[in-house]
Amino acid sequence: MHINRQAWVTRLLGIGLGLFLTVGCGQIPVEQAPLASRKMALGNDPASLLIAAGGAHSLAVRPDGSVWASGSNASGQLGDGTTAQRFVPVQVQGLSEVVAVAAGHGHSLAVRSDGTVWGWGHNASGQVGDGTTVNRSVPVQVPGLGPVLLVAAGETHSLALHANGTVWAWGHNASGQLGDGTTTHRSVPVQVQGLSEVVALAAGHNHSLAVLVDGTVWAWGGNAHGQLGDGTTLGRTVPVQVQALNDGVDVAAGAAHSLVVLSDGTVWAWGRNDAGQLGDRTTLDRTVPVQVYGVSGAAAVAAGEHHSLVLLANNTAWAWGLNTHGQLGDGTTTHRIQRVMVFGLSTVTAVATGLTHSLALLSDGTVRAWGSNETGQLGTGTTAYRPAPVLLQGSNPVTAVAAGKHHTLALRSGRIHAWGNNSSGQLGDGTLYHRTSSVLAQTPYPMKAVAAGGAHSLAVLSDGTVWSWGNNSHGQLGDGTTANRAVPAQIPGLFGVIAVAAGENHSLALHSSGSVLAWGNNSHGQSDNGASGPILTPQPVSGVYYVKAVAAGATHSLALSDDGSIWAWGNNTDGQLGNNGQPTFGNPVQVGLTGVATAIAAGGAHSLAVRSDGSLWGWGKNNFRQLGDLTTLTRPAPVMIQSWGMTAVAAGENHSLAVGPSGFVYGWGLNSSHQAGATSSVFISMPTQVPGISGITALAAGGVHSLAMYTNGTLWAWGLNAYGQIGDGGATQYAFAPKPSLLY
Repeated sequence: MHINRQAWVTRLLGIGLGLFLTVGCGQIPVEQAPLASRKMALGNDPASLLIAAGGAHSLAVRPDGSVWASGSNASGQLGDGTTAQRFVPVQVQGLSEVVAVAAGHGHSLAVRSDGTVWGWGHNASGQVGDGTTVNRSVPVQVPGLGPVLLVAAGETHSLALHANGTVWAWGHNASGQLGDGTTTHRSVPVQVQGLSEVVALAAGHNHSLAVLVDGTVWAWGGNAHGQLGDGTTLGRTVPVQVQALNDGVDVAAGAAHSLVVLSDGTVWAWGRNDAGQLGDRTTLDRTVPVQVYGVSGAAAVAAGEHHSLVLLANNTAWAWGLNTHGQLGDGTTTHRIQRVMVFGLSTVTAVATGLTHSLALLSDGTVRAWGSNETGQLGTGTTAYRPAPVLLQGSNPVTAVAAGKHHTLALRSGRIHAWGNNSSGQLGDGTLYHRTSSVLAQTPYPMKAVAAGGAHSLAVLSDGTVWSWGNNSHGQLGDGTTANRAVPAQIPGLFGVIAVAAGENHSLALHSSGSVLAWGNNSHGQSDNGASGPILTPQPVSGVYYVKAVAAGATHSLALSDDGSIWAWGNNTDGQLGNNGQPTFGNPVQVGLTGVATAIAAGGAHSLAVRSDGSLWGWGKNNFRQLGDLTTLTRPAPVMIQSWGMTAVAAGENHSLAVGPSGFVYGWGLNSSHQAGATSSVFISMPTQVPGISGITALAAGGVHSLAMYTNGTLWAWGLNAYGQIGDGGATQYAFAPKPSLLY
């Protein structure tokens, strides 16, 4: 059921023909007279109109005005022309320039920038509004409506707020929820009686709510639990005023309960309360409003079947009520009769609720989902319920990933998200607390590249400066000291950088000129320049030129030149430099690989490369079969592992990964924590497909965990999770197979 459709009205700048009211990414022509006197709603901004949660489906509007949907589709409510259930979002057909959406139990609504309303999905009661009772699997226009600002969808009825402040309704009407004085179902819009100058709407199971410009709240429809707030349990076929409320801003309607935000930031509730959905620390039904306990600074509300959400002005989200499916988002399934914070969300701009699932829109444009997922309504690609927020696929994607020994970094929308071990401050959030789900590193914006070492992290800002944080015992942060940093700081004097790499305790930077700089531990010459002690500030690496990629192993370094040759320096005890075991200290040597290399990776003491013909090669240490050549022989020169089809590689401490045809991932080497992707076997002697994932474009391998990035920018992880480096909220000690990371 659609439950929260917060209204908003931008203050008009004048009176007369030609005025426009900006809505989201488009504009709606506004009729002049009644609107001129309407005040600006004090609730959330237009972002609240861009997500909607239905009975078991979800909708989200992208910045380009397209609508995407996931979940149940038995009645065509996803609008993709089919009735096939969708576990990841699909685009709604034929809609563009959409500025608002709403979702009912099995139908969906949208408003375009020209003020037209479109509906699709279940239509047995005429709730789509096209004059029929035929289900629609693609959007059809609702006729007879002038410019509309927003819509709301109940279980089987629909509401629209006209630009002149009147409300129109259609669909099921057995309880009088259409407000036209009858109980007759309507397949085309009819006007709700007695309402004008409306600024906010909400539709519940069989009741409806509106806020007027003067702050009064009005209700109509079913009232068995007192959800109309008029002190009775009598149903109403025309609006009645909710008692004692004269300063309303935003409303929400659940199955049989109602919520309102007042201009002072308090929240009041009434109606059914069997699961504590009124938030007053009781389970008593209320026929008149009571204040939600402990909530202040509220900006918007949303109501599910038996749960409630509030968005505070500080951009956090809080919830209470039924939690059987984790719909409160606090990481548990414990019911709550007073508010709890939705786990891990701190930049929320809008919230929405379905029957038993919830959505949040964040300031970076991404959408988080949690709760019930039996029809895939969370859009995660699975049907597993989520008691804490997960990324709705298709919202702003991850663009880069990096895996340290026991921590993980992901770059999305120019921001760095980090999780896992934080003993040296390598997550960059200003603390030393380990994190089982993501936190934002305190870096400037926007970042364009990341790297994760043993216990330190690096990032490149869009201006070419480099920032570092975490362990600095060997000078790997490049700031001239050996002091650890829990907050990122700029490396002095380093500019024009396009990429970075991080080893166990040393760091590399690729300059836009094609030169390489290095710093940190130099015990084996991995930071070059011939010095035996640590190098505390970035220094140029001599003998490598026109480089287009760098990689850092535990104690060795690799560079890929633009002619396809590979150069290596540092520790060569196990042949990881690929020069037939010839000793070298800090002097780059060419790896003995014929042909043109296109990708490189450096592990604990082994190295990998992909050639332009798609063949996969490896050299170095092989005691855990990390070279994948069916032996445990150390290889001081490159050997072929796979002859065709590979596009990318990653190397962990003692395991290896590669992307093959169709984006399938292959793993091999040490698998003691399932980091190579197999559910059994401690060792994997040759590249073996990791089950359950395809369409992968990028990989990262940590000490004993692995990451894969899909073409749509979602992130999956597997392996050891002792520090939360998988990013699943700490749900498992090991991830036996790839599972989605929770990115907040």
